Amino acid sequence: MAPLLNLRHLSAALEVRQLGSISRATDTIYLSQSAITQGLSKLERELGFDIFTRSHDGLMPTQAGEIFLNRTQTAISFLCQMDSVLGQKDNKSTPLYRSLTASQLRALMTVVEQGSYTLAARHLKLAQPTVHRAVQDTENVCGYRLFSKSPSGLEPSWHARQLARYIALFFAELSQGIEEVQEYHGRMTGRLRIGSLPLARTRMVPRAVVNLLGDYPEARISIIDGPYDEQLHALLHGRLDIIVGALRDPPPSPDIEQRELFRDSLSIVVSPGHPLEKRGSVSASELHQLDWIAPREDTPGREAFTQFFENNGLSPPEHVIECSSLVAIRGILMESGRAALLSARQVEVDVSFGLLSVSSRHLQDTGRKIGVAHRKGWKPTLVQQRFLERLEQEI
Repeated sequence: MAPLLNLRHLSAALEVRQLGSISRATDTIYLSQSAITQGLSKLERELGFDIFTRSHDGLMPTQAGEIFLNRTQTAISFLCQMDSVLGQKDNKSTPLYRSLTASQLRALMTVVEQGSYTLAARHLKLAQPTVHRAVQDTENVCGYRLFSKSPSGLEPSWHARQLARYIALFFAELSQGIEEVQEYHGRMTGRLRIGSLPLARTRMVPRAVVNLLGDYPEARISIIDGPYDEQLHALLHGRLDIIVGALRDPPPSPDIEQRELFRDSLSIVVSPGHPLEKRGSVSASELHQLDWIAPREDTPGREAFTQFFENNGLSPPEHVIECSSLVAIRGILMESGRAALLSARQVEVDVSFGLLSVSSRHLQDTGRKIGVAHRKGWKPTLVQQRFLERLEQEI
């Protein structure tokens, strides 16, 4: 979790960098010279490195300071988006975040994420009244009621959800800035949070992670699986850095960029000894008669499954078990005569151990784009960039 740095001190640091002196920054920050001086000193103590060098000519950012301030500029730009969420588009007015504290922002974000003041307080290790008061103060500043009670608990409004997203991206970018400074000082302890879809999580991502840790043993890695929609939500809110796996067409959000790494076709996967195992010629009609395990609806794999049969003038099979868990798919295949539509890459470990078999029958027109999705404008740290390079080596 990013440290709770004073928002005014961060803004002051950006203004001082732009204007070159503390005295010039007083008119835009509305703080005295002594307050800015003290604020910058406190900020540097909290961060553990000098942001500026002082001379008779003014203040100049250090190299570490420049790295951090570039990230801070991006982070603050996310907070500026809160004004458009609330309909405050007057460029001459003071940005909303200038009237809030980092503690209030974090409280609002956490209550939205946890859906309860009690759970948010527990997560933040604060008293529940403290969190409740911070959210109420934020509502007063915003001029909106951000939460309502419902039978299922606390319900955040649309405004609350949008504000929480920009706040989460603010904190995520600040953390990136601190990690980038640590990298500059030779401490490769940065964090990488990977959303891994079924194809990628079997061998592609694990191998890339192992190789990355060979380069940077102290890097902190998290691999998250789960439904695509959940991973996308986490990506858009800064809780994931990338998603690796089948790309969506069209992209699921205007705030997402996708980069193709390779194209992969689907294969018929069965248990060893299945009648289809050695048959190179199987008609679409015969395949239609099988009982299938297929990917979930609204996934690229399921679309390819449906399209294959429709291209052969057949309706999609009805006796389908939807499943995205390779462990469950393996168990069902080994205990039945079903077939599954999967990537051969996804089951290569199981095939090598004789647990599953890939039919020699090749399915045409089931190609999918496999790659990496990330937020638009996302700038990877050195650790994150090295992982992307290692990932490409696994193709």
